[in-house]
Amino acid sequence: MNVAVTHSLDAHYYTSDDIFQKELNGLLARTWQFAGHSADIPNVGDYFAFEVAGQSLFAIRGRDNVIRTFFNVCQHRAHEMVSGTGNTRVVVCPYHQWTYELTGGLRAGPNIKNVPGFDRSKICLTEVRTEDFLGFIFVNLDNEAASMDEWYPGVRDEISEFVPHIDTLAPLEWVEIPENCNWKCSIENYSECYHCPSNHPTFAEGVVKPETYDIQPAKDGYVLRHTTECQALEKMTYPVDLESNAHAGDYQSWFLWPMFSFQCYPGNVLNTYHWRANTVDTCTVWRGWFTENGHESDVIRNLAIQDRETTVEEDIRLVESVHRGLKSKGYVPGPLVLDPNCGVLSEHSVARLQQWMREAVDQPAS
Repeated sequence: MNVAVTHSLDAHYYTSDDIFQKELNGLLARTWQFAGHSADIPNVGDYFAFEVAGQSLFAIRGRDNVIRTFFNVCQHRAHEMVSGTGNTRVVVCPYHQWTYELTGGLRAGPNIKNVPGFDRSKICLTEVRTEDFLGFIFVNLDNEAASMDEWYPGVRDEISEFVPHIDTLAPLEWVEIPENCNWKCSIENYSECYHCPSNHPTFAEGVVKPETYDIQPAKDGYVLRHTTECQALEKMTYPVDLESNAHAGDYQSWFLWPMFSFQCYPGNVLNTYHWRANTVDTCTVWRGWFTENGHESDVIRNLAIQDRETTVEEDIRLVESVHRGLKSKGYVPGPLVLDPNCGVLSEHSVARLQQWMREAVDQPAS
């Protein structure tokens, strides 16, 4: 029986600056992007600045306890409003001291009362669509975008089941990982475990059972679900209490297209990945590790160290080699390994991911 095979994407999807610019102005500006954790700005007036799709933004907690996000630009003459992190009673532009309320409305400015026809009520910082997803703050530059629950059906409830104490969690640490590759190389590598048994011995032998690993694209929405069981307890590289929760012996990951993943390690250990596309040839990956109220935990600290000294370092070498290979004149995209039975040695998740990647740049803008 002749069956058409599915080939990987052409190299130009990863190496073309024109495609990268299309992604910045299209896909990455119209999808949900991680900003930070609500525990990072617990008090009224707390803020942090960040960047999404080449745009400078900042999130701030208002007096009504609502977290809002604004483009980081004054409406007077375009100076940036804030940098880094901090706390403020009002938001003051450093250039001419125009002052805005925490809700974005203009409060005051030097000599504006003497300007004929000046209507302060019509001036406001430009707000960005923001959602609190289990304490994680996401933004979308498209005000007409569907909600996160529509983009990622069922994920909120599933994570709450695997991590029932998620409302009490706060970041213990963030690990920033620069990678010399196109962001899609890194995303693809994360989204398959075909390479795990031969490249991640610590993860494959001391955390999960590779033979039970599977990745399933969602029937609806933009989610890839990774599932597997924990390794035999005597082989685990950290202690796991299987009686602590119904899913204590399970591993599950929810990759939310295009740039974020929740992971629940055995023992109900929550950790995350999020990506930022810097240039066509570079991206940054952040690994987040979480504990109750951000309290110290030797187990989680040691697990984070183990992760970055093994899986993270191993992946950097892989994705950077792939990116170099994509620029080779000898590269011809080969067929993906699509096993009808799925499983760890199948790339059906990559096929779905590449479908989304292709649609993001090939479909005409709506």
